[in-house]
Amino acid sequence: MIQQPINFPARTDQTDRKTQSICFFFNAQIHHLLHAMPLALELSHDPRFRVDIIAAGADHIALARDLAARHGGGRLNFIHLDNIWLRTLSHLSGHASPPKLATLLAARHRLARYDAIVVPERTSLLLRRLGLADSRFIHTCHGAGDRAVGYDPRIALFDFVLLAGEKQRRRMLAQGLIREDHYAIAGYGKFDLTQGQRPASPFTDNRPIILYNPHFSPRLSSWPAMGMDVLRQFAADDRFNLIVAPHVRLFDNRRKRAAAERMLAEFAALPHIHVDLGSRASVDMSYVHLAAAYIGDVSSQIYEFIATPRPCLFLNGHRAQWREDPNYAHWHYGPVHESADRIPDKVAAAMAAHGMYDAAQRRGLSDTFTSGGAPASARAARAVADYLTRGAPAARPVPTPYKLREALRHG
Repeated sequence: MIQQPINFPARTDQTDRKTQSICFFFNAQIHHLLHAMPLALELSHDPRFRVDIIAAGADHIALARDLAARHGGGRLNFIHLDNIWLRTLSHLSGHASPPKLATLLAARHRLARYDAIVVPERTSLLLRRLGLADSRFIHTCHGAGDRAVGYDPRIALFDFVLLAGEKQRRRMLAQGLIREDHYAIAGYGKFDLTQGQRPASPFTDNRPIILYNPHFSPRLSSWPAMGMDVLRQFAADDRFNLIVAPHVRLFDNRRKRAAAERMLAEFAALPHIHVDLGSRASVDMSYVHLAAAYIGDVSSQIYEFIATPRPCLFLNGHRAQWREDPNYAHWHYGPVHESADRIPDKVAAAMAAHGMYDAAQRRGLSDTFTSGGAPASARAARAVADYLTRGAPAARPVPTPYKLREALRHG
């Protein structure tokens, strides 16, 4: 393990006695950093806390450092979990980061030193079974969508949960996932890192940019049944520029990504199509800011897109009965199609008819994200600091049984 701390002024003995140690632990794909780093940056300025960023992926540490440099991080330590075992497993798996369970096993003794561990995923709760009974676990969530996976029963096992808005509070209370004094509605910290962006366009003309953002789950995504058809039709159409930026997990494997890049090379070479299978731009809202319209299915990224209400449409590639299903509430923000036939025409129609959906988008936005007053990251930091300094011990709820395979699959 390689520890590379930033040099800060030495603390006094008086400060040390009051300091609590907090670890922001990233044990999943790189997009999770945008959901927890805003809180880490805020707490890094609070002398009551020592804040460490820990990840097994070198890309994660590099992005965390960049975010801290660009957004005014305070006293932060960046710790790269790196040993031959983890590197070998990462190479064999084909992923940028080693398998989650292996990382937990490698990190458990180091993580046991912290008063609190902040994670945007749920698999790390397995640390409680690995001996971390006294650390308090704080969950930031990683998106604010509608799918049932965002309301995972394991959320009830966290000591404190940060929520984006009323929608999450309402659904989590109804399902018994949160309890009084152990959660806070803080808003969506990712917006604090991405607002005011002026990303460079990958295109040289001014044609409207369409973002196609298929999900990774084969049971829910439009990609397996419709993805190539979408590309072929836009390739033959001269009205739009198309950005294809799937959820980062769709091709989160070197071999799968290389195969996809070969398959999509003919499209990526076209001047009006840009394919991105997992760069930073695919997770930091660069494309969301550039796009005039959105094609998707079930990704929570739709809520990042309609933060500025705009036309969108959805592809129902799995024939979902969605109209009364709260897991598809976002499908009321634009037309839903069960076929990708004539998809450029359908996009043009959705753009012309956006006024029909504008009010629904604004209602959904208000329900999903709290706003106003202090930035979300500042509200989150205040809530977490209040929780940690009031002296409440770790709740140590009794874990309910769940399959390890499901834990690793859903995060």
